[in-house]
Amino acid sequence: MSAGPRVLVNARAAARPALGGVERWTRELVAGLVALRPERYAVARPPAALAHRAGHAWEQAFLPLRARSAALLLGPANLAPIAFPRNVVVIHDAAPLREPSWYSPAYAAYQRHMLPAIARRARRMITDSAFSRAELGELLGVDAAVVPGGVDARFSPRADHEPARAALGLVRPYVLTVASRTARKNLAALGVAAARLAAQGVDLVAAGGTRPQLRDGAGGAGALRDLGPVPDAYLPGLYAGARCFVLPSLYEGFGLTCLEAMACGTPVVAARAGALPETCAEAVLYADPHDPGEIADAIERAMDDPALREAGPRRAAEFTWERTARGVDAGIDELLASRS
Repeated sequence: MSAGPRVLVNARAAARPALGGVERWTRELVAGLVALRPERYAVARPPAALAHRAGHAWEQAFLPLRARSAALLLGPANLAPIAFPRNVVVIHDAAPLREPSWYSPAYAAYQRHMLPAIARRARRMITDSAFSRAELGELLGVDAAVVPGGVDARFSPRADHEPARAALGLVRPYVLTVASRTARKNLAALGVAAARLAAQGVDLVAAGGTRPQLRDGAGGAGALRDLGPVPDAYLPGLYAGARCFVLPSLYEGFGLTCLEAMACGTPVVAARAGALPETCAEAVLYADPHDPGEIADAIERAMDDPALREAGPRRAAEFTWERTARGVDAGIDELLASRS
């Protein structure tokens, strides 16, 4: 084989300062693969200015040149250069295809064009859950391997919540959600819960930012206290200090924030939607995401349920980033073996 890495990993998502689920997945997978087999994996990371929208040109034009001597190019964040013939791509969900109205028209059109083209040419597709595998099969006609995400050891019941409380001005008890301000996350459904909790002296707080490609879905949730994007260092303590965590999302390909809260011993209320029942199993309370009253009832029950505080860490312990890296690497092994 010519000089150069055997597998080049596209770390564009890891270069973004904002830390959503795809960015977390990319950062952890890059670190895990390099630690697992440093002789196999090399990393391509654009300048910070090319991490977001401008990075599409870097990804489609420069990255194939960088990868020309690699056996494979691994894309952990939904996209890959169409012209490159040896892609392995992680597509986390099919939300832009399933419900384009959750996104800006330009982003939805781009995904509608790109995802089928990437899927047709990829050597292997990977996704986070059996739910997403079924979605990709139906909407793109591909059979993806399932490799779940993980939770790192910082997310623990022992995480110190005082620094997060002090930095974010959290004086009263609080219920937490961590989600982008997008219609898919369905934060408007938390309005009833926020009003009820406020009457009990409990805040309902939302951590997460906005992105230009996402349509805001927070209307009607004005009673929530918006924390905005929270630094990663504060997140474990923010979860651990919450009376309850809630995710009313209409569609999830995995449910990473639920796992992070569960790992911290925080009772979780999750929507009965998407991959959340698959990921969370019996360790959370479920509610209909279209029924704000049912969500509020579930939060009130969960806050005082010691069984959930015990079940969450047990379930979350089944998901580690080392396991994720090994699962992806096993698929790479198969491809490299068939190539040779």
